[in-house]
Parts: sequence; C-alpha cells; structure tokens
Amino acid sequence: MEYELTIVTGASSGLGEGFAEALSGRTRRMVLVARRQERLEALAQRLGKLYPSTEFVSMRCDLAQASQRDELLARLTRLSPGRTLLINNAGLGDYGELAAAQIVKIRQLMEVNMLAVAELAHGLLPRLQRDGGDVVNIASLAADVFLPDFALYAASKSFVASFSEALRLELRGSGIRVLAVCPGPVHTEFGSVAKRDGYDCGDMPLKSCFYTSADAVIRSALRALEKGDARCYPSLKVWISGCLLRLLPLWLKRTILATRPRRVSIQSGKAS
Repeated sequence: MEYELTIVTGASSGLGEGFAEALSGRTRRMVLVARRQERLEALAQRLGKLYPSTEFVSMRCDLAQASQRDELLARLTRLSPGRTLLINNAGLGDYGELAAAQIVKIRQLMEVNMLAVAELAHGLLPRLQRDGGDVVNIASLAADVFLPDFALYAASKSFVASFSEALRLELRGSGIRVLAVCPGPVHTEFGSVAKRDGYDCGDMPLKSCFYTSADAVIRSALRALEKGDARCYPSLKVWISGCLLRLLPLWLKRTILATRPRRVSIQSGKAS
C-alpha cells in the first residue's frame, strides 16, 4: 500500500497514534488530527526523525465542533492531489445510565462518533473518486449488540459499521475500499476518558479474555484492508464473538444483557 496522503483522526494517542506509526514511510504526507496540539506536534516531530521520507502535518481539530470540522475539510481539500487513505479513528465514550448523562457529552459523542465520520468521508469522496484511495472506519464489537450503561456508544458504533457497509456498496467498482474495524476492548486511554467521575466500572465477567493489544488491532486492520475485506474483527475470539452476537435472536440478547452486571455509583452505592 502506498499513498500520497494519509489522514488519521484521533492521532494523539491509542489506536490513532499506532496507525500513524504503522503507516509512516508508506505515505508521502501524513496529516495527524486531534484536539491536543502539543501531543500532535510531539508525535509529528518524533515520527519525522524516524521516517524522513514522509512529511508530517499536525492539524488541531475538535471534531465535536461543526465549524472546526468544516475548517479541517477545507484545509484537507487544498492539499496536493494523490491517492488518499482516510482513517476515521477518533471516538468518545460515556459510561453510565442515559438518565444521568450530561447533554453536552451526549452531543459531543454523537458529533465525533457519527457526524465526523460521515462528514469527513463525504468531504473527501471527490478526492478519492478522482485520485483513488481507501477509507478505514473504527467501529467496535459493540456495533453488534446494545449495551445498557453504554447505550449511546454502542449505538454510535452500530452506525459506523452500517455506514461503512453501505458506503462500500455505493463505491463498488470504483477501486475505493471501505473497511469497518470492530475490535473488542483495547488497552488505551479510551476507558479512563469514558469513565464518569463517581462511577466504579466494576469487573465485567470474561472481559479480560476479549482484550486485544493496539498493535494487534492495527496489524489486523491493515491486513484486512490489503485483502479488500469489508469488516475486520482483529482476533479469533473477537471474530467468534461477533459471529455469535449477529446470530443470536433479539429475545436471547435481551435476556443475556438483562443479567449483565451494572455500573455502580460510588456516592450512592446503588446500581446505575
């Protein structure tokens, strides 16, 4: 895989940083997008020393803000033409009951996890159709199930997976590959950021069995993209889980999830 331009959102940490590292040297120019400017610049400087053949550009953008998304797209469309890879990696989570959620966080989650994914793909499609390229959208194993206490996140990842499948069909025959990556839990900063103050996430049964390293997710995703797969479950256990979740009837999913341990409010000591 060789690209003139690679764009990675949520590049300041976690999977985004890992994708940037893995694709450095395989693209002429890489645009790193995130809210944290200092981290972006530090990453760009570090990778620039290791991969002098790639030009690294930091573009600070809060993807929860429509005006900043518009400005980002305007800057991206002014870049020199060429084969392009878009990695929609940025995402937000919010653990806890919907009733206790802050409306600001609800809006931010939906803006970043859904609108930013759709708008960046839409805005860059003319470039992709003209010059060629691919789209990688980071969904989740949660896309295949509904999760109490994580309702909006799971629903937003269902959107990402469904959107990716439909966009792939729309672009069939164009040479543009669209991949939805559906990892289970990954050890990144995501969990600590998604956790609300005053809530104990508790120990989810068998959760540790489904953890996949960030490196494994990235390697699997890039292999799947190379093969032209529609969806990537980056380990055998996650793939099996995804298959089972899609096959289970709704009534059985409801029964199983009704017994799932709930998040507990530290202040009240009550299930939430």
